[in-house]
Amino acid sequence: MSHDAYELKAEAREQVGKGSARAVRRDGKVPAVIYGEKQPPLAIALSYKEIYYKIHGGGFLTTIATIDVGGKKIQVLPKDYQLDPVKDFPMHVDFLRVGKNTEVNVNVPVHFINEEKSPGIKRGGVLNIVRHEVEFHCPANAIPEFITIDVAGAEIGDSFHISAVKLPEGVKPVISDRDFTIATIAGSSAMKPEAEETAEAEAAEDEASAETEEEEEKE
Repeated sequence: MSHDAYELKAEAREQVGKGSARAVRRDGKVPAVIYGEKQPPLAIALSYKEIYYKIHGGGFLTTIATIDVGGKKIQVLPKDYQLDPVKDFPMHVDFLRVGKNTEVNVNVPVHFINEEKSPGIKRGGVLNIVRHEVEFHCPANAIPEFITIDVAGAEIGDSFHISAVKLPEGVKPVISDRDFTIATIAGSSAMKPEAEETAEAEAAEDEASAETEEEEEKE
């Protein structure tokens, strides 16, 4: 998990809708909804300060939380949130109830190590990152904090695919129909070996696929 599990205190909201949400915000709280596990949605109000620091502290969407609603404790995973487009403060949060068998799709960051040990980078190549995050399907209580790619020994033209990443048990990439590229070692414009051009073409194809997936998700 990205961060240690934490607990939030919340109040149940009797009314829902835009008017109710505005009233909650006027009181210095953030409206939210808990859904899932075949139970009716539960509208709640959370402390603005607590939610603000959790959202901006990192790992918010990959860390399980416990919400105490009037003494009843509910395990949840934050699934989405809305920020004010101008002031950047939280406007609304969606939480998914988490049971012992709950599985989720989450975006997990990619970390790169040993760049100083890559001969390709030492010769002037650059690490061209195609995907800064990878979407995985995994148990809600076993979300990896990040995945790691070791670029030690990598030459210009080398590429790193998802198949090269050792994943924890039960963690599977959502894209399962191809061995997609996560990064390549690209050379300068003055030096383009055939292998590098091939890797760059593959990376460009994956970048286009990633953009298409994002557009489809938005639709």
